[in-house]
Amino acid sequence: MDRMFRVLGFWTFVIALMFLAGQLYTPALLFFVQTALFVILGYMGFTERTYMYLFWGYMIVSFLGIVSYSFFMMPQG
Repeated sequence: MDRMFRVLGFWTFVIALMFLAGQLYTPALLFFVQTALFVILGYMGFTERTYMYLFWGYMIVSFLGIVSYSFFMMPQG
């Protein structure tokens, strides 16, 4: 599971580079921070259960973040 966190770090890095190429600096910074977090957690050497808890915690936080952003902050139109 630690390798999967490093894989997640790689893909978030690729997405951050695409945001950077499109001159979208705020999401690029967000994805660079996620990259650092995933790579650091990938090298921590936690147990399988801990990695699952961390992943599901990340999924819940990101789901709540995108739902609250799309409901409360997106412009009407």
